[in-house]
Amino acid sequence: MEPSLLEALRVAARVTILTGAGVSAESGVPTFRDRQIGLWERFDAAELATPQAYARDPALVWGWYEWRRAAVLRAQPNLAHRSIAALASKMPAVTLITQNVDDLHERAGSSGLLHLHGRLMRPYCQQCGQPYALCGDVPEIPEGGQRIDPPRCATCGGRVRPGVVWFGEPLPAEEWRSAVLAAQRCDAFFAIGTSAVVQPAASLIGLARRAGAVTVQINPDATAADGVVDYHLQGKAGVILPALLHAWHEILIS
Repeated sequence: MEPSLLEALRVAARVTILTGAGVSAESGVPTFRDRQIGLWERFDAAELATPQAYARDPALVWGWYEWRRAAVLRAQPNLAHRSIAALASKMPAVTLITQNVDDLHERAGSSGLLHLHGRLMRPYCQQCGQPYALCGDVPEIPEGGQRIDPPRCATCGGRVRPGVVWFGEPLPAEEWRSAVLAAQRCDAFFAIGTSAVVQPAASLIGLARRAGAVTVQINPDATAADGVVDYHLQGKAGVILPALLHAWHEILIS
């Protein structure tokens, strides 16, 4: 671990963390870049994650999201999720922002997350906005996927939709405002497992750096943020974060 980074972290009182698909991929959750299988093989994931696709073929899109939800429910939080939760328990002010729609951070012990792209486990009525309670069991979806008619709202009879932010839809305004403030006010900003190409979430990295924060990227691959961050720790988050947390703790008590 670079001594200059550890020295910068020694004095960091406010930490903001942005996580992307790479963190959950280490738990086996498929990313949008992964090859689709079975029923979904002829689709690009981005073609299914749109309001237009849902209007055109709701059973196809709902079935795809149920297949994704089943994959999330089978997955377990990894060491990256757990290390982030552990860091928050030791620091006075940690804000966790995620581009992921799963609940693995929560299951690892994190709370108060800012979910910029919505929550897979919280569908709602497309017509009246009423939340729809999902069964907590893992859906029995064939590995290759299947078409499934979406449920109807018990309040108004409207069609229930996945609780995610689709391409072409705005981010939730309150979460985005809070994320911008967290980036502007932090002493250290971490971008973990994100490709740094999906906007506007990716802009938070530059925003934090311009505000004077030390910026750190953790990713096994090169990303669009390589020329923006102060430090690029190359490797899997589940390997790097526990080591970083240990070294960070050591300098705090020294």
